[in-house]
Amino acid sequence: MGKIRQIITDYSAGKMWEETVHESGTVQDCMHVINVYPDAEYQTIRGFGGAFTESAAHNYAGMSEGKRKELAAAYFGQEGLRYHLGRVHMNSCDFALGNYAYVEDGDAELTTFSIAHDFEEIIPLIQDAQKEAGKDMVFLVSPWSPPAFMKTNGEMNNGGKLKEEFYPAWAAYFVKFIKSYREAGIPIGFLTVQNEPMAVQTWDSCIYTSEEEAVFVREHLGPALEREGLSDIGIFVWDHNKEEAYQRFKEVAADEETGKYIRGAALHWYTGDHFDAIELIRRKYPDKEVFFTEGCVEYSRFADSGEVEKAEMYAHDILGNLNAGISASYDWNLFLDQKGGPNHVGNFCAAPIMCNAEEDTYEKRLTYYYIGHFSRYIEPGAVRIGTTRYTDAVEVTAFRNPNGEKVLVLLNKTNEEVPVTIREAGCGMETVIGPHSIQTICY
Repeated sequence: MGKIRQIITDYSAGKMWEETVHESGTVQDCMHVINVYPDAEYQTIRGFGGAFTESAAHNYAGMSEGKRKELAAAYFGQEGLRYHLGRVHMNSCDFALGNYAYVEDGDAELTTFSIAHDFEEIIPLIQDAQKEAGKDMVFLVSPWSPPAFMKTNGEMNNGGKLKEEFYPAWAAYFVKFIKSYREAGIPIGFLTVQNEPMAVQTWDSCIYTSEEEAVFVREHLGPALEREGLSDIGIFVWDHNKEEAYQRFKEVAADEETGKYIRGAALHWYTGDHFDAIELIRRKYPDKEVFFTEGCVEYSRFADSGEVEKAEMYAHDILGNLNAGISASYDWNLFLDQKGGPNHVGNFCAAPIMCNAEEDTYEKRLTYYYIGHFSRYIEPGAVRIGTTRYTDAVEVTAFRNPNGEKVLVLLNKTNEEVPVTIREAGCGMETVIGPHSIQTICY
């Protein structure tokens, strides 16, 4: 195994990404073992990222130039989270300054289509991220609502449906957005058909049944992308909670004609773990991928939870998702203000980095450091490998990076220290995972 790097975040001890180096050796302990089996291979990971919402971009734009450089580095730089994936919203979402679309009201021909709005704050943030990342970033686009005139309720908020007569125009809208972003130097590689298609929200939302989503993909969106030379765009369906993911996915992808256009399923975390749903999709549809596309600490539900609890929510979910088979993980807002916004309907939440533009300061929350235990060390192209563990007091996942390095992430949510022996083919190291702490082991 050679030299072993051990990276620890222990909030109670004030340790954030504290790294030590050990020499591996023969290990005899058979009581506290976590075995690593590199020959047992699973999915390949595309990587980690976050959402470039208008709210995030607005907070970023309000900071001084020096602080903006620090913020971009914190997420996309080598010393930060090393993100290289991003999610963008097509038209407004709840984390925007208000409702907006890219065409004038009633323009069914899309002759007024323009992404000029996004050049104000969203695209400058993306461009800074691209510069800081120093490598090609790939973006996923998701709509929260079509323009109001295309919907049955005549507004972007409060649900409603896409009128059937606007299916072709809405597919063309996707095409125009993707091409416009690519012309701006922003590579859109994936899309989801609709954010949370079964949720009637007080903010931007639109409802699709399984059949409606399938029809839109099969008869409109998929063919439109083909005609316009955009067949490389991966279409993901559902983009909603894991709870109903398997049922919804098998309904949408039921026929071969629809299935040929679908790259995979996109999932959120707001109704519990349901890691089994990811496993079901991967087992039933081994040629499809599963992306985790959104999760956050909602103030409406977890306002009183502590920083450790919030960070452990993140780590537990990422671990479970990875072990179940996801190949990409996107956090929600990159930056929010001290209130958890702005949000045009008061749907506030937390972000890993919170900004105070008035004072030109920001705070990296504990969730930021917990995410880093995955995003900093599990590289694009890494393959998940097998592990076994002696206790469920430690949650663990393991990957092999393209350069051959093995990466283990271990989470202890209990109140007790947990001794572990990391072992591969009889060699390894002994260590202790402190209470309420997370470690990454690289060798």
